[in-house]
Amino acid sequence: MNIEILELTGVRARILFRGESHTFMNMLTDEILQDPVVDVAKYTMEFQFSDPELVVTTDGKKDPLTVVREACQRLMSDCDELLKDVRAAVPR
Repeated sequence: MNIEILELTGVRARILFRGESHTFMNMLTDEILQDPVVDVAKYTMEFQFSDPELVVTTDGKKDPLTVVREACQRLMSDCDELLKDVRAAVPR
């Protein structure tokens, strides 16, 4: 995954996600919004096939990149748990 940080302050980040779709961005945005320090988490795609831009703002208790990183780690954990459950459910 290629990302480009377009803007970064102590409470706001704008990040471009090259080649990603609504599927990933919806999942990531929903997970970011679970953090109570987040004021805004949204993404936009100017055109159907353009790269999505994520905007995250916080109340200042955490920087926005930390919030994004932590959300990604929670998503990875959820996916690992799902894979474990699928493997356990498959008869051998």
